[in-house]
Amino acid sequence: MILECRNISKKYGSLEVLKDVSLTVAKGEIVSLVGPSGAGKSSLLHILGTLDKPDSGRVEIDGKNLLKMNEKRLADFRNRSIGFIFQFHHLLPEFTALENICVPAYIQGQSKIQAEAKAGKLLDLLKLSSRAHHKPSEMSGGEQQRVAVARALINDPLLVMADEPSGNLDTNNARDLHQLFFELRDTFQQTFVIVTHNEELAAMADRKVMMKDGRIV
Repeated sequence: MILECRNISKKYGSLEVLKDVSLTVAKGEIVSLVGPSGAGKSSLLHILGTLDKPDSGRVEIDGKNLLKMNEKRLADFRNRSIGFIFQFHHLLPEFTALENICVPAYIQGQSKIQAEAKAGKLLDLLKLSSRAHHKPSEMSGGEQQRVAVARALINDPLLVMADEPSGNLDTNNARDLHQLFFELRDTFQQTFVIVTHNEELAAMADRKVMMKDGRIV
């Protein structure tokens, strides 16, 4: 298993958002997390992606116990091993597509030549080469989100965590993005955990995990 969490619980004040949640994900698997708003899907994704910590439980990625790492080691592990795609692309407006994609590689310590070569390949793969030197304001919503996907992939992560990745896209762009995830899985054995309200994407996934009231049901 590439990802394993056991007995995850989390409270914010008196609100219990996760209640004894356990989940495993295999390498190359696409898992969708579905359920009503407030079910705990995004809270679980943030904990699995090391953006938040549980009050109790265990999270392992590639056999490493993440909750035993200090903040510096955890930040380094997150940068190297986990890619993130959010509903809003969070591209830096003053940077070009190429520059935005390179940011995680620079944080990892890759040279400009290394990072730009890898980013160029990803732009080719995602059919965005013609947009390499365009800023986000010069791209469509679908193109911006594909740039965000490329940024998530630049460090060859073990896992990609996606939170409502197509929630801000029209039907055609959403469908294209969903298809892209499966192409990336088939080409690179990439693993995805995706929080979504999109029924079409949820149904396409290898496994659909339903959450309700902070539990997997």
